[in-house]
Amino acid sequence: MRRVNWVKYYDKIRIMTGFLLLITVLAIPFITPVNHYLSIPNQVVALDNASPISMPALGEKVSVDSTGDHLQAIDSTEFYAQEPGSSDLIYQAAGMPLKKVDVSVLEDVKVIPGGQSIGVQLHTLGVLVVGHHQIKGEDETVSPGEKADIQVGDVILEINGEEIKEMEDVKPLVKEAGKEDEQLAITLKRDNETIDTTLKPAKAENEDEFQIGLYIRDSAAGIGTMSFYDPETKKYGALGHVISDMDTQKPIEIHNGSIVRSNVTSIEKGNHGTPGEKQAKFSMNDEEIGNITKNSPFGIFGQLDKQISNGKYDEPMPIALSHEVKEGPAKILTVLEGEEVKEFDVKVVSSVPQKFPSKKGMVVQITDDALLNETGGIVQGMSGSPIIQDGKVIGAVTHVFVNDPTSGYGVHIEWMLQEAGIEVRKEQEQAS
Repeated sequence: MRRVNWVKYYDKIRIMTGFLLLITVLAIPFITPVNHYLSIPNQVVALDNASPISMPALGEKVSVDSTGDHLQAIDSTEFYAQEPGSSDLIYQAAGMPLKKVDVSVLEDVKVIPGGQSIGVQLHTLGVLVVGHHQIKGEDETVSPGEKADIQVGDVILEINGEEIKEMEDVKPLVKEAGKEDEQLAITLKRDNETIDTTLKPAKAENEDEFQIGLYIRDSAAGIGTMSFYDPETKKYGALGHVISDMDTQKPIEIHNGSIVRSNVTSIEKGNHGTPGEKQAKFSMNDEEIGNITKNSPFGIFGQLDKQISNGKYDEPMPIALSHEVKEGPAKILTVLEGEEVKEFDVKVVSSVPQKFPSKKGMVVQITDDALLNETGGIVQGMSGSPIIQDGKVIGAVTHVFVNDPTSGYGVHIEWMLQEAGIEVRKEQEQAS
């Protein structure tokens, strides 16, 4: 009589059952009703700007009802916000609740889009170390700064207890220490750490001046594009990305800064593998149009002192939150010659709904033949050009794709507004 190996038999049954369960779980999202149900968000955030709130439909037998007085139904899946506040949308079938969606309606925010070319000057917090140099003395060749373990990218904040604001503050302290044959007490900032060290100045052969063997810088300048400003508070945002030092490639920590108007003189056209660039003239001796109080991953921010105009959109426009941005046609505002702001066609290739700040929320492609012929696509100096879609400011151009100059990244406007100190999600935070 043949014996049955029941252990192996049950093992096969268990494996087959597990396999079938796995297939079932993986298939559930592809079943149309389940897929529709999973597409319903748990929370919706909208602005009080007369744009309808659209919800997914689950079929004729399922109704969507709102609680509270903040929402008014247009039809079974679209609602208008009556006023800022919080409400619930309830999916029901045969009078039984299926799912609840929390809806937060925020106060509408309006800004004036920019597009103007601006000259930018930043003054660093302390002085930035951008390199070392060797001093050939009678006994040795040395860089006192390197010997003191002061690194490229460090920021010198204090020398002998005195605050350092610019390069001219360093020279007399070095001269005095060298004359007295004394050490300098250095306080520096490295990333998020404050470090104390000492340094003894040295004098090169056949020279009278003492040196510390460091290349330092206290300012940086360049051009960019204004993204938006608030006509009430005069707060503005520009560039859409952080300004980094050209030698250290580290973000510049600023003490202060200023912006002026700039005049675009020519365009160096971008090609595959080589980004193009705007050439512009400006002088920091010109009349300032605003200050710079923040240099962040989302751009530079401050307050305007002078009225500016782009000649295209000089009235406040509503903004769109990240989940409201759609793939499809849009416009950008930027300058190609002189100070004239022009409007060009682009396409939003993709947009990621974001609950938290992120720099690369959109991919934008230039579709305007005139702009492509002139620049080849997105060029340096165009960063910060505002993006407009369906009558709303949705973000700003930030980076070009090196291998495809016709396309690049954009940042959503709500994160730039947050950096500027213009509250967008304040009501949502209070509601939650």
